[in-house]
Amino acid sequence: MAADSLHGFWRKRHWFPSRYFSINATSLTLLAVSMKLPVDLTTRMYAVTDRLAKVSSLVFMSTAMANFLPSLGSMSDKDVLMNVTALSILVITVTANVTIQIIQVHSYLRGRLAFLEEMLAVGSMLLLLVMFTSSALMIPSTKRYLEKKYHEMHKTALNEEQVDTGRVSADKLRVLIKKYWVMAETSSPQFVIARSVTCTTSGAVSLIVALVLLEAEIRLAMKCMILEKSISNYGWSTKLILLSQTIGVIVGTIAPASRWFIAVNFRSKNESGKSIRSVFTVEGYWTQKMVDWRQGSISFQIRHLKSRKFLHNLRRRFLKLCISVQYFIVLASKMLLLVSVCITSPVISCINYARGLKKQKRISHCVSRDYSTADPELDVRHYVMLLEGEQELPTETLENICKEVDEVIRKGKMKKPESLLKLLEKSRSFNGVTEFDSRDSRELPYCWSLPVVTLTSIALALPNIEKHKSELLLSSVTEGLYFVKLVDKTLDKKSRLANVRTAADVVWVGVELYHKWQDKDLHETSLKGKNADEILQQLRDKAEKTVVEFRRDARDCLMKNPLNWPAKVIAANSMYRISRTVLLTRTAETDDELFEQLSVMIADILAACFTNLGHVITMKCHCNAIEEREKSVRKAALLLGETEEILALLCQRELPLSAPNRAASVEEWRALIDQEKNNINMEFSSKSNIETGTKVDGL
Repeated sequence: MAADSLHGFWRKRHWFPSRYFSINATSLTLLAVSMKLPVDLTTRMYAVTDRLAKVSSLVFMSTAMANFLPSLGSMSDKDVLMNVTALSILVITVTANVTIQIIQVHSYLRGRLAFLEEMLAVGSMLLLLVMFTSSALMIPSTKRYLEKKYHEMHKTALNEEQVDTGRVSADKLRVLIKKYWVMAETSSPQFVIARSVTCTTSGAVSLIVALVLLEAEIRLAMKCMILEKSISNYGWSTKLILLSQTIGVIVGTIAPASRWFIAVNFRSKNESGKSIRSVFTVEGYWTQKMVDWRQGSISFQIRHLKSRKFLHNLRRRFLKLCISVQYFIVLASKMLLLVSVCITSPVISCINYARGLKKQKRISHCVSRDYSTADPELDVRHYVMLLEGEQELPTETLENICKEVDEVIRKGKMKKPESLLKLLEKSRSFNGVTEFDSRDSRELPYCWSLPVVTLTSIALALPNIEKHKSELLLSSVTEGLYFVKLVDKTLDKKSRLANVRTAADVVWVGVELYHKWQDKDLHETSLKGKNADEILQQLRDKAEKTVVEFRRDARDCLMKNPLNWPAKVIAANSMYRISRTVLLTRTAETDDELFEQLSVMIADILAACFTNLGHVITMKCHCNAIEEREKSVRKAALLLGETEEILALLCQRELPLSAPNRAASVEEWRALIDQEKNNINMEFSSKSNIETGTKVDGL
């Protein structure tokens, strides 16, 4: 709970998402352990410390429930049902045990220390359980509504921003990410629950019950002068439990109380006749799920007509009662919020006035800068996802959302790949995409990363190369492969090249960490090798032997498809083809020139691959899973910051492709470049024939 509070303040997410503390099997088990004292029916606990320890356990349970209420939004419907059921069993069990204790000692209840506080703590647990159930019933319909609204806004965003895969600019991507960031943040199920009236009520309840605990501790401490020594069998541990759970209640009250205060503050600023009327209105999404159940048929079959009709009517009556209870809960929560506004509005007005005198000039400057000067054509309010009947979000909240995306992009810039940028500057064309392998690769297609790691392995094995050049190439390719793998994985939607990508990963682990290619020490090879041709022949022969032996021994019918080959064989096949091509097409006279030739070839492949980064960032912005959408857009913003200079570098270059949106894979690039070369040759031949014919006619 402390980690969630710190994260909320650090990120200026004052609705405090449940990132570290959420309702699951672990948290419920820990809560069950912390309820040891209230459920103990056999141990006599009559001393002040014993009684306060029991009350603090009950209050701690209420505080924990209020904290992980937003975490329901990040779960599937099945997980919500299971976790709410488990929590209900725990709360009802604790309540039943406390009730049994009260019945057992009913003869001297008036003399029972902190009896009233104990009853209030139990009542708060049951009330928060009701808030939990009410919020859980609201989640499915709100997710469905937000999904439909998101897809409509997604279409609008794509129509407004025509992002070209090959000629994308960082500015266009920044605007696109900001739109999707606002959509993802405001439609986050956790945020939707956090700004709901039931969550606001839970914050008020947790604050009240925390004050009740502090009042009991102060009152009994003053009455008894000092906390008595525990007379129960728990001994000294009772004081430790009381201290730790009191600290837990204080820390855990921060987030729920902040949600309540923000809701009250915002409502007090925007109080109007329309908002007051909304207090007596229950939006459809609160009861939509139960209405669907009520209108639907019984899931199990009963042949007897009267019995089926009886069960159907019984279910309808029960669900009608549940809908009425849900109406009452929502209305009561809204009334509590309205009462809170009426009580606290004078104090809040004074606080806001004092704050406004100090920050009015700075806030107005920030708002004008964020919404007018920075992006005059972008109004983020059009992309805010609100539920039916919800008021617009505060300007400060939207300001923090926009600042956060800028901060993430800035963090990405701090991680820009310096060595990779130096390597990309060597690329002047994209010829290396076709030159690294002269053979047709339809039998076993490449992914982007496999030729890069194979060419790097060959380059590192060359003799007579200065150490700093080899280290720089290794560092550059290491930085580049992070983005290359991202492109490979994102664009290979059907995982057709999964084994090829695995082969590249396996090879690179050996090269980067151990300077080995399939147990062949590249460092030793570069020292002992007589010349580059011999090293290339050794690598080619070793790779050819691996492929031939595998094909000879393979008996499984799956191995007829090269895409199903083991990673070692796929890597060997790549090494054989590429080393053979380098031997046949070598034009460099010295080893150093060959190293530079391979480096340029690697840079060409990386540059061609990175033309897909814009498309990858766009795809990451649009994530179908509502629970993962916020995380996916954050990764897109971070990726934009890391690759902004790469995108700027590529925008200055002319692509050799007539259809850049087809260049998702290295094989498509090779086919398109070959096709373009053939077209150029045909045009040249036609012009030559025409000129020759003209000369003949002139003669």
